[in-house]
Amino acid sequence: MFKYPAAVAIDEETGEYEISFRDLENLHSVAFSDDDIELEAQEALTAMIGELIDTRKRVPLPSQAVKGELAIHLPVLTCLKASLHNAMINTGTRKADLARMLNQHGPQIDRLLDVRYASKVETLEQALYLLGYEVSVSVSMLVNKQSGH
Repeated sequence: MFKYPAAVAIDEETGEYEISFRDLENLHSVAFSDDDIELEAQEALTAMIGELIDTRKRVPLPSQAVKGELAIHLPVLTCLKASLHNAMINTGTRKADLARMLNQHGPQIDRLLDVRYASKVETLEQALYLLGYEVSVSVSMLVNKQSGH
């Protein structure tokens, strides 16, 4: 769903890996080992999306990664929450409106949009449907993870 391109450069002085994101130019992260780059990038992206949702700013869609960049995927729940947030902006739907549509209370909608909260996929799917959006799922094997098992 959401795979954001990330550029990684090593700081020769500190040995740290500096991670930057073309689609979110103010977002930078650091990893202390090669093994932690993707995890640190994912955590930074998730936190930034949470901030964008909290400040009611549109979550930009990711551009295509180019040669030399990593494609950092986000957890399904984070993708659904970002999509719901963007759908609310696109349709002019306020949290109170969505709460009425879902027959829920305000705090439940706050949690539904909170990237740190483990919402039910079904509730996010229903909210998107009520706003005129359809959720589809795609599963594919990673090219570098293929094996004969």
